[in-house]
Amino acid sequence: MNPSDTGAPATPVTGNAVAIKNFAFSPATLKVKVGTRVTWTNQDTDAHTVTSAGSGGPLHSAALATHATYGYTFTEPGTYAYLCTIHPFMTATVEVTR
Repeated sequence: MNPSDTGAPATPVTGNAVAIKNFAFSPATLKVKVGTRVTWTNQDTDAHTVTSAGSGGPLHSAALATHATYGYTFTEPGTYAYLCTIHPFMTATVEVTR
């Protein structure tokens, strides 16, 4: 067992890819720099969406079939919470910094 596996919330991960697998976004918190394009890939057999939580957010994917992808380039710093509108218990965050 990895010593960091304490059951605590996952620490933010850097990168530019999010897997949608087992009815979860992985990583749950992604840290990127302004100008980074993040790509989500659905690895489940059920369809999922990538949709900003609350109104007015920039993330609005169509329902993604298995192996479908959705990409978005973050141009402003901030914390972007999102969810799957089909399965609202699936939530995650992208943290964008300069």
